[in-house]
This record gives sequence, structure tokens and C-alpha cells, in this order.
Amino acid sequence: MAPLPAPEPFELLDTVEAVDARKIRFERNRIKLPMGVEATFGMIRHPGASLAVPITADGHVVLLRQYRFAVQARLLEFPAGTLEEGEDPLESMQRELGEEAGYSAARWDSLGPMLPCPGYSDEVIHCFLARELTPLENPPAGDEDEDLEVVLMTPMDLDARLGSGDEWLDGKSVTAWYRAKQLLGLG
Repeated sequence: MAPLPAPEPFELLDTVEAVDARKIRFERNRIKLPMGVEATFGMIRHPGASLAVPITADGHVVLLRQYRFAVQARLLEFPAGTLEEGEDPLESMQRELGEEAGYSAARWDSLGPMLPCPGYSDEVIHCFLARELTPLENPPAGDEDEDLEVVLMTPMDLDARLGSGDEWLDGKSVTAWYRAKQLLGLG
């Protein structure tokens, strides 16, 4: 996986912080682009996140059906979470896998970083493949504002749902699944 692109120079002319919200900040930036043009861009500053594609010993994929207010629907997603300031992405994901899905994993492989919305956000999501899962007897409590259900399915079932459009999977999960399939030799 290639590293993230190196930043290109620009001149920041002005920043107006519009709203500081739960773990993210919305701002408006007036900049001079590398080619000399001045422009204003709205931007979401995000601390980053981690995501795991968990695979059980019998080959099932662990997903979450989670309610998302922005689209007012339940989406199928892989476990993921926002990084705390200074937190290591893998350590964050190990915690989130327990809190959200009720599993721990003995084997972790990097699937690389991804930029989910570079047109308006600086968020970087660090993706992992989690294997050799163990169900937790007493999983730690997750966030009280998360409405989610753990769903197990075969890779074939997941591909069929993606192909049919019968159930929505968010973009970060689609990307991570594609990368995980390559690492697992599933095409």
C-alpha cells in the first residue's frame, strides 16, 4: 500500500472556525492554491479513525448493523472508531473491536490507510484485518449513543449483498472489504 501523498504547499490566508463539535471541527479556510488561485474551502478537521475487518475461525465476517443519524437508516459496517488524541490506531481498533463487536483478535494485519472524504475532510482511516478472534465473556460497554447489532455472514453472502444493493454498506467498509479480500486471496 502506498503511503499517503505528501502535502503540497499552499498559503493559508484566513481560517474561520465555524463549529467545534463532538471530536470534529468545521472550519472555513481562505487559501492560495499552489497554482496561485485564491479560494475558500469548507473543511472538517477530524482526529482520524481505525477500522477492522474481523474474520472468525470458521471464515465468517463480523459486521455491525448500525443506526446512522445523518442518513436516518441502519447501515452494515465493519467495527470502527474515532481516535483519541495521540492514540495509536491499532490500539484504538483493538479496544473498539471488543466494545462494538465483543471480540478480541490475536492476529492483526494492516490494510493501509484510506481517505474517505478528501474533498471536505482531512480524516484518515487506518484499516486492519483482524483474525484468530475470541468472543469476550464480558465485553466492555461501548458508547451509550451507539445503536448497533452484531451480524455474522459468509464472504459470499457479503459479496451478494454488496452486488444486489439490498443492504447498504458504508464506503469505508466497502474499501476495507476489497483490501481484505485481496490479502485473504478471495479475489
